[in-house]
Amino acid sequence: MEFTVSKADLVRELNLSQGVVEKKTTIPILSNVLLEAVEESLMLTATDLELAIRCHAPARVKSSGAGTIPAKKLLDYVRLLPEGDLTIRLTENHWANLTCGRSKTRIAGMSKESFPELPLMPEPIASIPIGVLAGMISKTIFAISAEESRFTLNGALLWIRENLLTMVATDGHRLSMVEMENPAGAATEPYRALLPRKAMGELLKIAAEAPEKEAVLSFAGDENHLFFRLGNRLLTSRKLTGNFPDFERVLPKSHSYTVELDRDELRASIERVAQFSDERSRAIKVRFSDNEAMLHSSMSESGESEETLPVEYGGPTVEIGFNALYLMDFLRALPESKVAFHFKDAQSAGELTPAGEDVSYKYRYVVMPMRI
Repeated sequence: MEFTVSKADLVRELNLSQGVVEKKTTIPILSNVLLEAVEESLMLTATDLELAIRCHAPARVKSSGAGTIPAKKLLDYVRLLPEGDLTIRLTENHWANLTCGRSKTRIAGMSKESFPELPLMPEPIASIPIGVLAGMISKTIFAISAEESRFTLNGALLWIRENLLTMVATDGHRLSMVEMENPAGAATEPYRALLPRKAMGELLKIAAEAPEKEAVLSFAGDENHLFFRLGNRLLTSRKLTGNFPDFERVLPKSHSYTVELDRDELRASIERVAQFSDERSRAIKVRFSDNEAMLHSSMSESGESEETLPVEYGGPTVEIGFNALYLMDFLRALPESKVAFHFKDAQSAGELTPAGEDVSYKYRYVVMPMRI
C-alpha cells in the first residue's frame, strides 16, 4: 500500500481518533489506527471495542491496501512535520515508511488481520443537526455519575419521539434534562438508549470540527450499538445495558416559590463564596428572604464568606444547603442570561431553569438539598 496525503488532513483526522484509541491495553492492536487506501481516499479507523470512529481524508493512492500503525506515535510524529504532502508506504512485513520532504521515517506496524471488525450501520432512525445534539450533550454530560459501579448512570438517556428529542443524565444527587424539537424533522420510530459518557465526549469533538452547526448527522441503532454519521465521519458506540431510572418521578411537579437572577452575577457570587466551603462537600447555604438572596459558607479554620443579591421575593425566609459545584455546572452550561431558581423548603429539591420569554426549549436541573 502506498499513498500521499496532506499533513493537515491527516493530523485533523488522527486527532479525532485519539480519544477512542486505547493507550493502556492488553490488546496491542487497539493502540493502532487502521489505515485503508482506496481510490482517492484514505480511511482511518480506531476502536477500543466500546467505541469506534471511522473517518476519511482525501489522498492520492498509488497502490491500494490496508495496515495498522500505532496511533499516538503516528500523530506525534506527523504533527511535527512541515506543512505539505506526506507519502506513506506499508511493506509486506507491516513496517510503514513515511517520507515528507527531506524527512524519512520507519514505524513498526501490525497486520490488519487482527483489527476488530466494526458493525455495519443500519437504516437511520432520525436526522439531528450536530449543533442541536452537541448543545443537549453540553447541558447534561456534567450530571453523569462518575461511580463505575452505577453503570446505568455512566451515560445519558437519549429519547427520540417523532420530532422531539430528550436527553437526561443523573448521578443520584442531581438530574439534568433537556428537551427540544428536532428542526431536522420527525424520526421514523420512537427510540430510547443509554449513551455512554465517552461517546458523548467524542460527539462534542466531532461537533467542534463540523464546518457548520446546522450540519445534519444521521442517527441509527441496533440491538447493541448506536451510530452517528456526519459527512465522512462515523462514530459507533456500544449501548449501556440496564434500565435508566424513572426520571419523570424525580422531577418536581410544582414549586412554592420562584426567583429570577442574573446568571453571571449568581455564578460569580457562588464561585467567590465557595472558596470558603468544605473541600469535600463544597456545601454553601442559599437563603431567600425579603427581596434578597444570600449566599454563605464558612470554614472555622480559614474563614467565611457571604454575598447578597437583589431579587423579587416576598415569601417566608427559606435557607437551603447545596453543593456549590453542582450549581456552577448548570450555570456554566446555561446559554441564557437569566436563571429561574425554584424551591419549596429546606428539605425539598431545588430546581434551576432558564428564565425569559424567548426560551424555546425545556431545560430542567434538579439538585437535592444538603444538611449543613
